[in-house]
Amino acid sequence: MAEKWLLCPVCGSKTRLKLRQDTELKNFPLFCPKCRQEMLVSVTGFITTRILEPDAKTQSR
Repeated sequence: MAEKWLLCPVCGSKTRLKLRQDTELKNFPLFCPKCRQEMLVSVTGFITTRILEPDAKTQSR
């Protein structure tokens, strides 16, 4: 079974997670220790997709 490190989609460095080929993650909160960012990712078959959340909008009165 093939294994690879999960790479940060922002800076490309290794994170603290190791993936197998049959691993699937959906809406996973990934933290990168190098760039210190937290993001939502989905992983299927070693392909990592970053999920962009819409910013909170201010309410007008």
